[in-house]
Amino acid sequence: MTYFQSLSAAGFIATAISYGPARMGFGLFVPEFRDSFSMSSSAVGVVSSLGFLGMFFGLLLAQALLTRRGPELPVLLGLFAAMFGLTLVAAAPSVPVLAIGVFIAASSAGFAWTPFNDAVNRKVPDFDRPAALSEISTGTSIGIVAAGIAALALMATDLSWRTTWTLFAAAAAVALVVNWAALRHVERGELGPDHDWRRLLQSDALPLYVIAFVLGFVSSVYISFAGDHLRQTGGVPGLPATAMPAVLFLLYGLFGLPAVMTSRVRQQVGLPWLLRGLLVAGGLSVASLAIAPAHWGGLILSAGLQGLFVMMLSALLSFWSERLFPSLPSLGFTAALLAAAAGSVLGPALAGVLLDRFSATAMFLAAAMLPALTAVLLRRHHVQERPAGAVV
Repeated sequence: MTYFQSLSAAGFIATAISYGPARMGFGLFVPEFRDSFSMSSSAVGVVSSLGFLGMFFGLLLAQALLTRRGPELPVLLGLFAAMFGLTLVAAAPSVPVLAIGVFIAASSAGFAWTPFNDAVNRKVPDFDRPAALSEISTGTSIGIVAAGIAALALMATDLSWRTTWTLFAAAAAVALVVNWAALRHVERGELGPDHDWRRLLQSDALPLYVIAFVLGFVSSVYISFAGDHLRQTGGVPGLPATAMPAVLFLLYGLFGLPAVMTSRVRQQVGLPWLLRGLLVAGGLSVASLAIAPAHWGGLILSAGLQGLFVMMLSALLSFWSERLFPSLPSLGFTAALLAAAAGSVLGPALAGVLLDRFSATAMFLAAAMLPALTAVLLRRHHVQERPAGAVV
């Protein structure tokens, strides 16, 4: 195996754990958490938002560690946080402990991805970077598929959800060892003037941050409430309602797998049109939950479009930020993910309040408007792939 392959594989595994069960596991198991802890929709939204807040702080700390210690330490710390947080959730006796576990586990999503942009930038030739970054980001799909399969197995065997989360923690421990082996030879970068956050405050980068915010907002609402909504509406013909969250997340992950081709698709259709298409897909995905929650067509359309929206747009953010800030590969991506994390913190908390006061239909339709309006307002001149502030 070449170093390019081993680095891509390590990043793939790290994102599979941190962006799979550690970040999305709470939404997958909301029905079980409601039953175990008598949680309202507002409480679900708050705990979910706390998880995404953990990701926000993880991003900040990861960047500080990266510039001083290189990519190995933040990635390993993130996977340790995933292991510890998942274990804490598995043993949680109350909502406060559950919230702390979700916060710690989800912080791994902040620690364990952005350092790979730095490692890929220094270890992988320019021609291979988009492919490597796409492969790393697509690890999320496998993590979600695995979590969905685990949830189906839980239902089929009548095991406790706590057992499933213990297995998630064990998988995080394996990922920790794999990434230690792959990253211990990646040297620390030099800290210098290029690591100045003020250089990211360029007007050319504003569309990157706006679209990242929209991604975070919409995906977090979907992750937090879609599965539980489908279960409460009775599901689709031929499946028990209790299986709906697992089936939804399984389809979500499977349809996200084509994101590994994001770099090639962008070359064929161009970044502006690909962004518009993905934003429309994200809006339709959420709207489908409100319009056709009890039909197979609505389920497949919703989960499939959401998978493409999240996975492909995440990959785009990765190499779009790398192109805008070539001398700041990890810092630029961190800024984009901070914008996504800000949307993720706001989305579930606001959606939970709307859900308690109005209805799921109204809440999902309102959430669908955000990516739809962004797609309408997006213009070709808004999208830059040249270095921010460069003269052309």
